Amino acid sequence: MAIIKPFKGVRPPKQFVKEVASRPYDVLNSDEARKEAEGNEKSLYRIIKPEIDFPVGKDEHDEDVYVKAAENFRLFQDKGWLVQDNKEMYYVYAQTMHGKTQYGLVVGAYVEDYISGKIKKHELTRRDKEEDRMKHVRVNDANIEPVFFAYPYNKEIDAIVARITEQEPEYDFVSVDGVGHHFWLISDNADINRITEIFATFPAMYIADGHHRSAAAALVGAEKAKNNPAHRGDEEYNYFMAVCFPDNQLTIIDYNRVVKDLNGLTPEEFLKKLDKNFTVEPTGSEIQKPGHLHNFSIYLNGRSFSVTAKPGTYNDNDPIGALDVTVTSNLILDEILGIKDLRSDKRIDFVGGIRGLGELKRRVDSGEMALAIALYPVSMKQLMEIADTGNIMPPKTTWFEPKLRSGLVIHKLS
Repeated sequence: MAIIKPFKGVRPPKQFVKEVASRPYDVLNSDEARKEAEGNEKSLYRIIKPEIDFPVGKDEHDEDVYVKAAENFRLFQDKGWLVQDNKEMYYVYAQTMHGKTQYGLVVGAYVEDYISGKIKKHELTRRDKEEDRMKHVRVNDANIEPVFFAYPYNKEIDAIVARITEQEPEYDFVSVDGVGHHFWLISDNADINRITEIFATFPAMYIADGHHRSAAAALVGAEKAKNNPAHRGDEEYNYFMAVCFPDNQLTIIDYNRVVKDLNGLTPEEFLKKLDKNFTVEPTGSEIQKPGHLHNFSIYLNGRSFSVTAKPGTYNDNDPIGALDVTVTSNLILDEILGIKDLRSDKRIDFVGGIRGLGELKRRVDSGEMALAIALYPVSMKQLMEIADTGNIMPPKTTWFEPKLRSGLVIHKLS
């Protein structure tokens, strides 16, 4: 059973929400955050990327940067830019992109569910990144940013959400990237209790995006429990903030690869080596979108090819073996190009599908890269199957869009 609870959110008054809300901390660098926050003292970047309040070049992992985050979080509350609700609630957070809206519930997820594996992950986390976010949670005593979960579609929850979203939203605005953000409060006790009861029937929830934030939030919660001699189990630190979407509303977009060189091969030699495991067909000079699983688009030397894996080169009965990232990693990147480790090899880079196939063509045509590989996106079904079987996806497999906006609501741990 998935245990969740409502919480007293800390959030901006309506008139400030557009100024406070920001992109997640990990989708932009310090310079980009500094530029986006310019002239805006209310920007959440001052809490989630507080190095922007120091001179350019400041190391974001310096101790005084974390201290500044906490100072700014207090300041935002003192100035009334962030105010705590006086009642424990759930919240509906909906996002509209390209005419499609997805509806998530903002909840307190149970730390113990993460530790025991009922909140399932599909990615490895890096200790240094976990440690960075743990420091951030500790110093603020709060989950400033939410994590992004999926849950098995449930008809009754959909009906409750549909009824609530017929009302006037608390927040309703479009961010600079053209994504619509809509936010409602669920304050009725009957609704709150029913949502809690329905979630308790789910065998699991799934991390879609935010593995490092989930790990950090859960580890800090466990740490607080251990250090509290009077620990009871119902304290606020036993929960961390997540936005949970039904699995049938989420779209994973492609996550593509670009490679610096052909490992000493000419384009012709490279294409000839592809023939062993793939059926290769030229498609002109524009990169095409892959048409189905195990079909890829390859672009090199001003030419595009449709490349389909031959039967027997993948294993559709193995959740990992069936993934196109596995097929390309094993049979192209490793076997032909000598790239063994996607995490550390400097010859490869990854391009989120949100940037479009044109970005792949641009990086090859500019001479920066020799080769681009466009992949068919992973499905939610594949992701959940991998998480359910305790497997881990290869690096850079899934890209979720739209990203959650940070700063619509914050969860205090005490």
